Amino acid sequence: MSVNVIQLIRSALPDEVVRQLSNCQGLPPDATARVMGVSMPPLIAGLLNRCATLDGARALFATVLGQEVNADIAEHLPRIIASTTGVTQLASTGRQLLEHSFERRIDGLSDAVSMQTGVPAHATHAITGIVGSILMGVLKRHLLDHQGNIGHLPALLGQQLPVIAPHLNDGLTTVLGLGAAGAFADAIGAQVRAVSSHFEPPAPATAPAHMPAAPAAAAVARGPAEPVMSGGAAGVPALAPEREGRHVGPRMKHWFGVAALSALLGAIAAMLTWVALGFCPAASSFFVHDAVGATPSASPALAPAPVAAQPAPDAATNTAANTASNSAASASGKIDTNAVRDSRLTVSVDKSGKPTVAATVHDAAEKTALLGALTKKFGAGQFDADIAVDDGTKAADWLAHLDALMPLMSVPGAEMTIDGTHVELSGTAADMKAGWLDRLKGHLGAPYQVSAFDAAQAVANAAQSFRNAARSLLAPGASCASADLVRTLNLQVVNFVPRDAHVPSTAFDDLNQSARMLKSCAAAGHALKLEVAGYSDNVGSETANLELSKERAEAVRAFLVKAGVSADALIARGYGNARPMASNATESGRFANRRIEFSEAQDQPQAQVQTQ
Repeated sequence: MSVNVIQLIRSALPDEVVRQLSNCQGLPPDATARVMGVSMPPLIAGLLNRCATLDGARALFATVLGQEVNADIAEHLPRIIASTTGVTQLASTGRQLLEHSFERRIDGLSDAVSMQTGVPAHATHAITGIVGSILMGVLKRHLLDHQGNIGHLPALLGQQLPVIAPHLNDGLTTVLGLGAAGAFADAIGAQVRAVSSHFEPPAPATAPAHMPAAPAAAAVARGPAEPVMSGGAAGVPALAPEREGRHVGPRMKHWFGVAALSALLGAIAAMLTWVALGFCPAASSFFVHDAVGATPSASPALAPAPVAAQPAPDAATNTAANTASNSAASASGKIDTNAVRDSRLTVSVDKSGKPTVAATVHDAAEKTALLGALTKKFGAGQFDADIAVDDGTKAADWLAHLDALMPLMSVPGAEMTIDGTHVELSGTAADMKAGWLDRLKGHLGAPYQVSAFDAAQAVANAAQSFRNAARSLLAPGASCASADLVRTLNLQVVNFVPRDAHVPSTAFDDLNQSARMLKSCAAAGHALKLEVAGYSDNVGSETANLELSKERAEAVRAFLVKAGVSADALIARGYGNARPMASNATESGRFANRRIEFSEAQDQPQAQVQTQ
């Protein structure tokens, strides 16, 4: 039986909860319900699009199962929204989870929902974030309850396509980067099925017993274009269950046998964990500390973005429960998102057409294959290569496409990065007139995702991200914790003119917002002493880069002091091209390395604000 994700969300939003949220936002309940009904389908579509690549499915799976997602959100929601702080943090957490999953800002979606519902944008921003928190929570609960593996997630989201498609329109999908609604709905199903089939066959998706199912007869009568509407939040579509008939061959029977044994082992592990938590105070303390203090995976494709903690009166119990559930699922062999890293390839071509290649591959055979192809194409000594072998890296599937990639490697000024199945072009390769983007999209096909680096778009996305986070920290009762404040400050981008140290006018609003946050926290007794550090890429001499990075850091500090921040609260330092965040071989890497970085003065630098 199919699982109705929208119905799971709706079951967490009874009338009383909707009324409570409406009071917090100053809206009538029907307006809140209308925003929820319009925002749910595109949010699910965005997650569905994330599952259209292998890397995307892995990353989303890791995010859903991360500690930031509250699997018991349905039960905790009435208590969380009992305070303004709880509502603010819930909305902020949901937005950050969604934006990390979508790899883009969602303000455009909130604005589109505002236009289509007539509800003020500030309210749609908050409600969209709250729906995001609930969406992630019910997905996590379902995966834990059914011990789902990575392949289960795209299959689960793919089941939602028939019900969300009628509620999507170009205004909603375009702002999420999904293209036209019709084209998206036509193409995404096949892409997600291809990704799901790459992983071990998932267990059949069965609705949890405690979640109500939509009436099947009504859905059949209405047809796919008229989803069933049921109680709770008005205007929220419910997905009717679909019938499936599948032949189970010997291989599938064997897999189900293994899955059953794994489930039994997981249940035993969960029972032992709960016994330890119930009867051994030391064990209980250990699990809570480990969950709260766990360090995210270092893999860029898997590590969830840092987000504000979920407010829950029973947070210790909830953390221990989620930890125990994750431990049980891990014992079953199903949930293991950090087992291996993606293979990587970075190419930059100089003005004469000579390529420099850096790669990390799985074994010596892959290294030999890559070197052989390069030698055959360019000749010995006509290219530079640094190829590392790491048996903790997945097989380099892109080696099978070298014939299509080699011509690009001889284009003067071309740059390309492949990380698993994500391909990013920059330099002359990103020139739309050259056609490399469309050419590689056509050749590679699913599950590869090919894009061109756009600095202007990256700056715009970062600015929007910062403004959303800043609004949350400036709300009444918001956190002044140093980690939250530094993380928010480091979302902004100061887009300096090349070789110039004057703060550009495009950064004035964001830096003024930063000053307001710092002054607000200082007034509340939470003053911090921060270092404003400047960094550069490796273009130019080290001496010039060191001096320029120092001048830019001092310029940002001076701006904040002029805006009212205490001069004693800020120190400025320049580090030149030290501590690069990414490879300087590509435009996106150099973009990441040119930055202003805020950190507590006595700590190591934490996150980054880029300077261009």
